[in-house]
Amino acid sequence: MLKIYNTLKNRKEVFEPITPGQVQMYVCGMTVYDYCHIGHARVLVVFDVVYRYLKHLGYEVTYVRNITDIEDKIISRAIENGEAYDQLTERFIRAMHEDSDALGVLRPDVEPRATEAVDEMLKMIEVLEQKGFAYQADNGDVYFAVAKFPGYGQLSGKKVSELRAGERVEVDMGKRDPLDFVLWKSAKPGEPSWPSKYGDGRPGWHIECSAMSRSLFGNHFDIHGGGQDLQFPHHENEIAQSECCNDEKFVNYWMHNGFVRVNEEKMSKSLGNFFILREVLDSYRAEEIRYFIVSSHYRSPLNYSEEQLDNARSALQRLYAALLDTKLTALPQDNDYQKRFEAALDDDFNTANAVAVLFDLVREINRSKREQQERQHELASLLRHLGGLLGLLQADAEEFLKSRAGQSAGLSDTAIEDLISARLQARADKDWASADRIRDELSEAGIVIEDGNDGTRWRRA
Repeated sequence: MLKIYNTLKNRKEVFEPITPGQVQMYVCGMTVYDYCHIGHARVLVVFDVVYRYLKHLGYEVTYVRNITDIEDKIISRAIENGEAYDQLTERFIRAMHEDSDALGVLRPDVEPRATEAVDEMLKMIEVLEQKGFAYQADNGDVYFAVAKFPGYGQLSGKKVSELRAGERVEVDMGKRDPLDFVLWKSAKPGEPSWPSKYGDGRPGWHIECSAMSRSLFGNHFDIHGGGQDLQFPHHENEIAQSECCNDEKFVNYWMHNGFVRVNEEKMSKSLGNFFILREVLDSYRAEEIRYFIVSSHYRSPLNYSEEQLDNARSALQRLYAALLDTKLTALPQDNDYQKRFEAALDDDFNTANAVAVLFDLVREINRSKREQQERQHELASLLRHLGGLLGLLQADAEEFLKSRAGQSAGLSDTAIEDLISARLQARADKDWASADRIRDELSEAGIVIEDGNDGTRWRRA
C-alpha cells in the first residue's frame, strides 16, 4: 500500500487517486535561462522515480512537467546577452532535454510551456477579479489580494501576521498589502508582452503553473511536486489563486524534495558553491550522479561532494560486478527481495532503503555464482529489474566497468588490452618483475585487473 508524505498535512497518507487506477501528476519544471544544475538534477530524478514506480504499480499515469519560458530572469538574461528571449529559451530547452536524457529521465507525458497558456492565465485572472480576489493597481499590474483568502499559509505553515510584520516579501508600492503577489505585469519597453483587458503585459510567475495544470487536469488533481524551495511562496500562491478561482480543492498530495547542500550549506550562486550538471558530467557518468541522488531519501538534504560521487561510483561498480557473466531469465517467484524493495518504495518512495535491498541481493548473487548458477541468473535478472525502477543497471555490465567519464585523458581500451597481453606474456615467461611492473603501471592509471580461471578481467577504478 503506497503512502506519500503530504506536505499539506505534514504526514504520510495512504495514496488514493481521485479516479481509481489513474494518476494525474504535475511537477514544476525548469525556468529556462541557464543550464541545469545539481538541484535541478535532483528534481528530475526524484520525480522520474515516482513516475516509474506509479506505472510499476499499474496506474495509468499522466505526468506533466512544465517549462517556464517567460519570467523576469529570462528577460534579464536575454537583455544581458543581446538576444531575443525566445532564442534564449529554445537554446536552454534543448540543453535541458540533453541533460535530462543523459540522466536516464523519462520524458513527461506532457511538457507545456508557459507562453502557450497565456489565454488560460488571463481567464483565471479575470475570474479572480470578478470574485474580488484580484485588483489592478495604478501602475497597471494586477495583484492577488492575499488577505481575501483565509487559507493562505496552509502549505508552508507560515502565518500571514508574521509575514506581514516581518516584511519578508518584496516591497512594491502598487500593492495594497505587502503580501499581495502579481498576476499580470504591465508591459515595459523592449520586453515581450501579450494583449489583455488590463493592457499589454505578461503573466506573473505563480499564475503560470495554475493555468497550465488547470488546462490539462481541470480544477482538481492528484499530485503536485517540486523542490522544497518552491513550497513558499510559489506553491502557496498556486493554492490561493486556484482555489479562489475554481471554488474547490486544488491538489490532494503535495510532494517536495529536499535541498542539495554543499559542505552543509544550501547550494547557491551567491555562496560560490553552484555546480552545473554538464560540468559534473565531465568527471562523472550520468548513472553515478543518478545513483548519488537515489541513494538518499528524496525529502532529506543531499550533501554534494566529490567524495559522495566517488562513493556512488564504487557502489555502482559493486552492483554491475554482480551482473558479470549472467544472462536474462525469468524472475524468481515469490522472492523476498522484490517484496522488501517494493515495501521501501511504498513507504514514501524510500529509495535509500530500496538501494540497500539491491546490495543484499548482490550478496546472494555472489554466493550463487559459486553454488547455483541457474539461481544466479534469476537473481541477476531480478537485480536488473529492480534497478530499472530506479533508472539504474540497464547498461552492459562489462562495458560499464570498462568505461568512465573523462577517460580521454587516461589510457585507451586498446592500450590497456596491450599492457594486459604483455603482462600475460611476462607471466608465461616467468618474468615476474615485468609482470608486477605492468600491474603497477595499470594500477597507477586507475585500472584494476582481476585474474581468474577464465583469464584476466579489467575495469576502471
